[in-house]
Amino acid sequence: MTNDITHDTPIDTTEPQPALAQATVADGAQIIPFHADPRPDSRRRPAGLGDQLGTVSSLTDRLSGSGGPTELVDGVRRTLAKQVTGAASFLRRRLGGDYTIDEFGYDEHLSTSVLLPALRPTFEKWFRVEVSGIENLPLTGAALVVANHAGVLPIDGLMTQVAVHDHHPNQRALRMLAADLVFETPFLGTAARKAGHTLACTADAERLLRSGELTAVFPEGFKGVGKQFADRYKLQRFGRGGFVSAAVRTGAPIIPCSIVGSEEIYPKIGDIAPLARLLGLPYFPVTPLFPHFGLLGMVPLPSKWYIEFGEPIYTDCYEPDTADDPMVMFDVTDHVRETIQQTLYRLLAKRRNIFLG
Repeated sequence: MTNDITHDTPIDTTEPQPALAQATVADGAQIIPFHADPRPDSRRRPAGLGDQLGTVSSLTDRLSGSGGPTELVDGVRRTLAKQVTGAASFLRRRLGGDYTIDEFGYDEHLSTSVLLPALRPTFEKWFRVEVSGIENLPLTGAALVVANHAGVLPIDGLMTQVAVHDHHPNQRALRMLAADLVFETPFLGTAARKAGHTLACTADAERLLRSGELTAVFPEGFKGVGKQFADRYKLQRFGRGGFVSAAVRTGAPIIPCSIVGSEEIYPKIGDIAPLARLLGLPYFPVTPLFPHFGLLGMVPLPSKWYIEFGEPIYTDCYEPDTADDPMVMFDVTDHVRETIQQTLYRLLAKRRNIFLG
C-alpha cells in the first residue's frame, strides 16, 4: 500500500489504516487522516468546558500536592516549635551562667537573642531599611563608624546596629558611643550597657578601638537629634574632633555612614524649653502628633530608610602624636563631615517619596 490515496483507490476497511500526515489528490484536495485531529490548528481552539475543568483539576492537584491548608498549619507549628526551642535554649544558658559580659557591660548573648530580635521587625517591616556599602566595613579588627544623627529620639543608632549585625558577613557587633543622659536614665542605661553601648568619651573610644571593636559615634549629638524639621539633613557641628583623635591614636580607619529616613520619623516643629529644663532634657519636642495625641503621637512615622557605609578614610598614615594637633584634627573632621553631607545629598536626590522611597 502506498502513502498516496486517490479517488480510484478503494479503502480497505477490514484492517486498520496507519495514521497519515496528509494526502494530496490530483486535483489538489486534501484528505484528513483517520487518526489526526480534524481541526486546522488545535492550539488555537477556544477553551471549552472540558479545558476549563482540566485547568481547575490541575490547580487542585497542585494545591493538594503542595499541602494546602495542611502545609500552612505545619509551617505555623514548626515556627512555634522553633520559637519554643529557642526560648528554652536561651533560658538554659542564662540559668546555667553560660554567657559572658565584658568590661563595658556588653552581654552578647542577651543582645543577639533578645535585643536585636526585638528591633528587627521595626528595621525590616516598618522602616524597610536598605543597606549598602557593607563591604567597606572590615571583616575583623577595629574601625570607627561616624554617622549623622537625627530623629528626636536616637532610633537611628539602633537601626545602624541591626544593619551591621544582619548584613555583615561575620555578623559583627557595633559598639556605640552614647551620651551621658542615656546611662543616667533608669533601666535605659542598663539596657544600653547590655547592648554594648558605652560613654561617648575619647578614653572609652580608644579602649574599644584598641580591643579591635567596630565602634560607632554620632558627633552631632543632641544638636543633630533635636534639630528642627526645617533643618533636616543639614549636618550640625561635629564637635572638637575627639573621635578623629581616637582613630589616629589607634590607627583605626574611619567609615563615614550616611542615614536617610531618620529625619522624618518625628518631624520636630517646636520645642517647649521650660518643660525641657524642668525635666532635665536637652529639649521637649513638639511634632504634628506629639504631645497632642499622647502616646499615639510617639509612634514613629514609617519613613523609608537608607543606610550607606562609605569608603574607609585611613588614619594609619598619621603619627600618633598628630592627634594633639588641632589643625590636623580639624581638617580630618571636616573631610569626614563633608563626605557624609555629600552622600546625604546624593541619596536624597534619588529618593522620590519619603514613605515609599
